[in-house]
Amino acid sequence: MSLIPATILTGFLGAGKTTLLNRILQESHGYRIAVIENEFGQESIDGALLMQGGAEQIVEMNNGCICCTVRGDLVEALSSLAGKRERGELNFDRIVIETTGLADPGPIAQTFFVDDQVAQHYMIDAIVTVADAVYAMQQLDEHEPARSQVAFADRLLLSKTDLVASAALQALKARLMRINPRASIVTADFGRVPVDEVLDLRGFHLNDKLEIEPCFLAEQGYHGHAHGQACGCGCGHDHTHHSHQARHADDIAAFMFASERAFDNELLEEFLSAMLQVYGAQMLRYKGVLHISGADHRIVFQGVHQLLGSDVGAPWAKDETRASKMVFIGKKLPKEIFIRGLEQCLV
Repeated sequence: MSLIPATILTGFLGAGKTTLLNRILQESHGYRIAVIENEFGQESIDGALLMQGGAEQIVEMNNGCICCTVRGDLVEALSSLAGKRERGELNFDRIVIETTGLADPGPIAQTFFVDDQVAQHYMIDAIVTVADAVYAMQQLDEHEPARSQVAFADRLLLSKTDLVASAALQALKARLMRINPRASIVTADFGRVPVDEVLDLRGFHLNDKLEIEPCFLAEQGYHGHAHGQACGCGCGHDHTHHSHQARHADDIAAFMFASERAFDNELLEEFLSAMLQVYGAQMLRYKGVLHISGADHRIVFQGVHQLLGSDVGAPWAKDETRASKMVFIGKKLPKEIFIRGLEQCLV
């Protein structure tokens, strides 16, 4: 049986990965895709955002795609899916791995070469990175994972280009090309991009990745040495950038809010507007599924910094427990203030 092509979909928090996946999963493109999605924090709500409320671990779409929310180790997840495919329990011909917005794609790609089980069944088709045209410059300045995501990309998708001036957009493209001159740049506002700009690219070239990370194929290059020391694999490469990444991650935390009581829509809008004015710069990513009083449909909301948007989701089923679930990811956000404020917005 031929190797299963894998697309690693990455991009910083709020860049638009889930929006892109939504479009891919809903289009009639002829591919049978298995999607593994991951999330930053203890709980995931991206399954709800992708499926608009689907609760099963594996959900088959009407176009033949499969959405698989995996909480465990990537190696275990990939091996499990490959086993189910071989036994005829699942039918898919390619896989998309959506990484958390804080992930360095290097170790994820490394898995396909250093683990025999994974290498036996899969090959990397491409690393596709979504970059937020509004906040990418700031994210590249402040976050090592954002720079790694661009550097490892085989294809760069620019989102939210309609929200920035032409000069700013050109400056961003120039910076992206300086970081990674090999990756072509494609506009993907609202996830609108031809599927052949994302899948079946055959763009992953190992030699290119070894130039970015000389210890790419050495397992201890990521895990077997103290941060800030040479890796010991014989190349003399210094991995101090990983300790920088750890410090960035230490500044960032996620917390959840969940309630079966309905929100008063007016109170919630006022509260979120106030929080955006005070803490918007610290709010890297926030999203959720909302139970609004008097609404027959769930409301899906997503935001990055001061940019907040919402949409009408799937209708609540008659026997379904209506509940809100929200996640906030940010730098030193006052969790208690957010939780108390949200509780005061409930009916």
